[in-house]
This record gives sequence, C-alpha cells and structure tokens, in this order.
Amino acid sequence: MSKDADADINQAALEYHEHPVPGKISVELTKPAASQWDLALAYTPGVAEPVRRIAENPEDAYRYTAKGNLVAVITDGTAVLGLGNTGALAGKPVMEGKGVLFKHFAGIDVFDIEVDAANPTEFIDTVVRIAPTFGGINLEDIAAPHCFEIEQALVERLDIPVFHDDQHGTAIIIAAGLLNALEIQGKTLEEAHIVVLGAGAAGIAAVRLLCTMGAHRNNILVLDRQGVIHTGRENLNPFKFSVAADTECRTLADAMHGADVFIGVSGPDLVSPEMLATMADKPIVFALSNPVPEIRPEVANKVRDDLIMATGRSDYPNQVNNVLGFPFIFRGALDVRACCINEAMQIAAVHALKNLTHEPVPGKVLRAYGLDNLESGPDYILPKPLDARLRDTIPPAVARAAVETGVACAPWPDHYPPMEKI
Repeated sequence: MSKDADADINQAALEYHEHPVPGKISVELTKPAASQWDLALAYTPGVAEPVRRIAENPEDAYRYTAKGNLVAVITDGTAVLGLGNTGALAGKPVMEGKGVLFKHFAGIDVFDIEVDAANPTEFIDTVVRIAPTFGGINLEDIAAPHCFEIEQALVERLDIPVFHDDQHGTAIIIAAGLLNALEIQGKTLEEAHIVVLGAGAAGIAAVRLLCTMGAHRNNILVLDRQGVIHTGRENLNPFKFSVAADTECRTLADAMHGADVFIGVSGPDLVSPEMLATMADKPIVFALSNPVPEIRPEVANKVRDDLIMATGRSDYPNQVNNVLGFPFIFRGALDVRACCINEAMQIAAVHALKNLTHEPVPGKVLRAYGLDNLESGPDYILPKPLDARLRDTIPPAVARAAVETGVACAPWPDHYPPMEKI
C-alpha cells in the first residue's frame, strides 16, 4: 500500500472502532425479559434450580448456561499482530476482532480476555481459574517460546479444548494449501524439500504438523534470525532444538538452493529473486509475512513462470487466512463437547479444506469476489473465506475425528449428516 492508502485505512479503522459505539462486540439476551415472570425466571428466584442442578452434576452447565457455545479469546499482549509486545490492553481490539470472526462465521459467542501477567505461570494460573466459564479457550498473540509452554500446561490441566491459533490454525491452513499445491506440481509431501523461514509459533507448529502428515524431518530446514537452525548451534531452546537439522547449510541462500517449498512466517522482502531462481523446478512459495510478503508476487512471477505462490494478503490469489480454520474447528469441537483439539482433529480439518477446493465453486462465492470462474489450480489452492460451505464441511469432519479418537463427550449432533457419510 502507498502511504496515502495506509493513512486512509488507519483513519477509517479508528472511526470503525469508535462509532456508533466503541468496540466491535456486545452481549445480547437470548431469553425474554419483558415481564415480571421473565425476570423471576432469569434471576431470583428462578436461577436457584439450575444452580442446584449444576452443583449436583457439573455437566448440566451445558444444559442450563451458555458455556457450551462460549469461547474465551485470551492474550497476554506479548506478540500482537506484527506490532510485538504491546501489552495486554492494547491487544483488546485484536481479541474483539477474533470475536467478530467466531460469531460471524460459526455462530460462536466470545468473551475477549486480556491478562496482565508478569510471566507464563501467572498467565496459566489465571486461565485455569476462569476456565469453568467456557466451553473452549482460544489463545492468541502470545510470544514464542512461552506460547508452547502455556498451551501445553493448559491442555494438561483443563478438560475443554485449548487451541493456540497462531500455532495450529496457521499450520492447518498451510498444510491444506500445500497438499493441493504439491499435487498440482506433481510432487509429494514425503519427498518435498521444505524451507521454513521463521521459528516462532507458526513456523514450528507447521513443521510439527507436516511431519505428522508425512513430511520427512530430514527434508526440512528451519531458519531464524541467525540463519539455519542446525544441530551444531549452541543455546537452542527445546522448541528450536526439536527442528534443528544435521546440515552444512547456514544461510537462507544455502537452504533455498534446490528446495521444492518455501514457507515464510517471518518478515518483509527477505527472499531475493536470486534465491528464488535457485529453487527446484515447479517450486511452491508461501510468503506469508503481512502486510509485505517475504517476496512479492509481482517480483516472484518475473523470476519463475512455473511456481505456485500464496501470501497472507487478500489482494493476491491463494490467501493463507486463519479464518478458514479456527471458527469451524471450534464449532466441530463444541458440537460434540470435545475435551481437546487433538492432532487427528487438526488433520481432519486439513483434509476437509483441501477437498473443498476441488468442489465446484458456487455462483454466490464467485459474485462475492467479482469472479467469473474459479477452479482448483495454481491460483486456487484454498477455499475463499466467504464460502458458506466451510461451515457445512469442516465442523463435521473435526467432530467425527473427535468421536473416533475418544475425546467427544456428547452425542453426535442431530443437525449433522450421519457420521458414516462424512
């Protein structure tokens, strides 16, 4: 964007957030409150009976309260968008924005919670203490490496889904798009040589998920600000050590030579045309830094006419956008009251996204994006965020995986297709 365009959107964003009332979300009543009788049921003395029932059987909270459709979007403000450690309060617009997406795309209610915690232990303890309120926890904008420690501790201590979207949401969308791109390019995940630039939450989670799905660990090189993460480096934290490679490569240029896939979750303009030129035939480039990719599509396409490219931006083809995942993954988990979101559920979401891209695109979606035609190919490796079929496709796939892996606590929903047909 130009400086003028940046100024325009910044001012428009401020006005959007301030008017007609400050913020983006509110609480709405789901029951009548128009009469004395309504008020007696809503509060005293009517609340006494559901209180007694829940005290006797905590599972009844799902019958008599909003718990089962309520997700907490929680941050400590240490990694807010590309702005860094802004503090918890400054992260509130982002958390409210996440609430907008949950509600709009999946009908899930959200309380955004900004925790002013001095360290991960304080943050973990705070979330554990408030967790009974919710049916699920979405962790957001928490810096690595603490995000790994925080999520693991909460998964172990809570009996509701805990999902760090910056890790797993990004990894799921990357994996779905990559499987389609590899198929188009005549390559396989098992044989592909992959470079991942960025060793934060998204990069490490992507490596873990791709390896679980069949990528060979020896074929993956991960880089941080110091270059290739290799086994000879000292003072690696456990998370970076888990992706360290036994390799002579040290720089990004070294790593890119002969690579089939580049995945960037790092910063702007870090990949040069010369690096791109050394990649293998029919390369795949996911340059996901936002708003400026690691290499811009207009630059990349001048260097290679045989590549498939994705970015994090909506104004280029193949946007890798987490909204394709998290609302629908939580929808499926909540609908069967899953106690977690495990790897099987994540992989189910990957394949549901991948397969949807091969279905004919409805006219309503085409019109929403001003397109005449859209079909699986180099410029369409992921569904569009405004495709209403996402809600019909991903939640049942995630729910089925929850049932099959024994983490579902509620019966199969009546509004879903029969499980054997999914």
